[in-house]
Amino acid sequence: MGQLSVEVLNTIRGHRLNTICTSGRCPNQGECWGCGTATFMIGGNICTRACKFCNVATGHPAPLDEGEPKNVAQSVSLLHLRHVVITSVDRDDLDDLGAAHWVNVIKAVKRQNPETTMEVLIPDFQGRQELIRLVTEARPEVISHNLETVRRLSKLVRSRATYEVSLQVIAQIAASGCVAKSGIMLGLGETREEILETMDDLRAVGCQVMTIGQYLQPTAQNIEVKEYIHPDVFEEYKEIGLAKGFTHVESGPLVRSSYHAERHVKK
Repeated sequence: MGQLSVEVLNTIRGHRLNTICTSGRCPNQGECWGCGTATFMIGGNICTRACKFCNVATGHPAPLDEGEPKNVAQSVSLLHLRHVVITSVDRDDLDDLGAAHWVNVIKAVKRQNPETTMEVLIPDFQGRQELIRLVTEARPEVISHNLETVRRLSKLVRSRATYEVSLQVIAQIAASGCVAKSGIMLGLGETREEILETMDDLRAVGCQVMTIGQYLQPTAQNIEVKEYIHPDVFEEYKEIGLAKGFTHVESGPLVRSSYHAERHVKK
């Protein structure tokens, strides 16, 4: 592990923070940490949902950590991040589904790090527009919400989120003036036609940035990989996406939602 990777790990541990890098077993952890970047996961490390592709633990989460906004902001400062990505577990156990906590984290990071740009990868908040509006009004530069897969497979792969509600969330993000971003995984049994249809659905609601990556089964308990996609096919989907009007497309076997996220800000 390189010096920067150790610095990131020590900072995360010292502030009692969670990252999707470790919880999600991301294959790019070494690369990103080696560059001094990480994706913070707020709201705890226990999710109230049980999506079949995800390695994050499911159960009854602990109460929110009121010191988390300050700790995330301090960590961003200590790591001298020019761009930060923040995601969260689903908190369906809370009355506001964690929206106010999200706002507190965004504001704390911006207050302490005014030159740092930010991407937030948010849950669907059960499609409640007033909660999504709280996040958009906090004005992170990029707001991402993942479709994860094509329409036909959504019920199989995701536990509570639906394809239609996710499109509504992305539409609201785009209408707010923030950069709207979404991503899907390949290798779950989808067809080429379904992938292109998903691109069209995203563009129709104003999505500007898309990520496309290979699904990799994190544990034996997760849904199995149906197919490994050739890198040339990922490159083809990138070109198709750009031709359809996305301002930026990250497409490759190891691409994940926050991979090279700093590239999306100016798009």
